[in-house]
Amino acid sequence: MPRPPTAVGTYGTIRVNGEPGHYVARAWFRDLDGKARQVERSGPTKAKARDALKLALRDRARTATGIGGDTRIREIAPEWLAGIDAAVNAGERSPSTAEQYRRQLDGVVLPGVGELRVREATVPLLDSFIQTVQVHRGTASAKLARSVLSGLLGVAVRHGAIPTNPVRDLSRIHTGRRKATRSLTPPECRAWLAQLDADEDARDKDLPDLCRFMIGTGVRIGEALAVAWPEVDLDEATVDVSRTLIRLRGVGLIRKSTKTETGERILTLPRFVVTMLRRRNPDGDALGPVFPDTLGGWRDPSNTRRALRDARGSEGFAWVTSHVFRRTCATILDQSGQSSRSIADQLGHAQVSMTQNHYFGRRIANPAAAAALDAWHDQHDQEDANRG
Repeated sequence: MPRPPTAVGTYGTIRVNGEPGHYVARAWFRDLDGKARQVERSGPTKAKARDALKLALRDRARTATGIGGDTRIREIAPEWLAGIDAAVNAGERSPSTAEQYRRQLDGVVLPGVGELRVREATVPLLDSFIQTVQVHRGTASAKLARSVLSGLLGVAVRHGAIPTNPVRDLSRIHTGRRKATRSLTPPECRAWLAQLDADEDARDKDLPDLCRFMIGTGVRIGEALAVAWPEVDLDEATVDVSRTLIRLRGVGLIRKSTKTETGERILTLPRFVVTMLRRRNPDGDALGPVFPDTLGGWRDPSNTRRALRDARGSEGFAWVTSHVFRRTCATILDQSGQSSRSIADQLGHAQVSMTQNHYFGRRIANPAAAAALDAWHDQHDQEDANRG
C-alpha cells in the first residue's frame, strides 16, 4: 500500500548533511499547487541549519495556506475586512454595519487579543475576554466583539489553521430582561406634537413635521431624511422609500439604498401627512430633500437625533427616541386589526417575527380578550343551569 502524500502546507523528514562549519538541512515541502519541492538552508552547526530550515518552512507554510496556527489574530484582520468590504460592494452588507465592525476591531478586539496566535485562541481565553468587555463596555459591545472574533477566526478555519471556530463554544452573553416595547399612546402622541409645536427651537429645527412624517409612515429616521421630493407623489398619496442616510468615518454623509430589498417599498401616505407635505411644497416643484438641513442639503441623522433629545427634555418624554415613532406607527396599525405581515411590509421588515417581537406595544389592555372570556364563561354557566 503506497504511503499517503504529505499534506499541503507541510513537510517531510528533515535531513542534515555537511561538515563542521557548513551544514545543509533539507526537506521536501508540499506547496499549495500540490507539488513537492525541496527546501534547504545552511548553518555552521547541524542545529542552526535545522533551525534555519524550520523557520523557512514555517514561512513557506504561511505563504502556501495563507494563515497558520502561528499567525497572529491581528494578521488575519486585513483579509476579513476585505471580505466585509466585498459584501458591502455586493449590497449584502450595509456600509454602516461594516463601519461598526471596523471600529470594534480597532478599538476593542485587536487591543485585547490581537497579538494572540491563532492556536492560542482557546475557548477559556476568548470567553474571559468577552466577559471583560461586557463588564467594562456593556452587553452591546460584547456581542459586537464576539461577532468580530467569530469572523476573524472563521477565516482561520477556512485556511485550515484551526479545525473549528472556538467562538461557537463561548458562553452565552446574558442580556437580562428585555425592556418592554413602548410606543406613544394617543394622548401622549398629541402631547408630544403639541410640545414640539410650542417649542421655537424645535420648530426652527423642523422637528414637528419630521415627527408627523415618521409617525404616519413608520420609516426610520435615516429613511425619512433621505426622501427627496421627486419620490413623493401627493396626487397618489405615496412615497417611495428606497434610500437612507448614514455617515461613514473618513467619507462623510452618504445616501445609499436601504438595508435590504425588503426595505425598498412604496408607502401610502395618510391624509394628515399629505396635508403637511402640501404645505411644505405648495407649488409641487421642489426637487431637493423633503427635510433638508439649514443650507438645503441632506440632513445628518445623528445631528437630528441630538435635536430630538434636546426637545424632549429630561422629564415626561425623556424615554422618547426616533425609533419610538416607528413603534407608534406599528402599534397603531396592530390595534386597528392590520395583519403582522402587512405591518412588517410597512416597516420594511423581511421577518414578521422582528415586527411582532420588537415593534408592537403589546402591554395595552385588550377589552376584546376579556369579552371573549366572559362569553366563554357565560356559555358554560348557561349549560350548567340547563343541566340543573
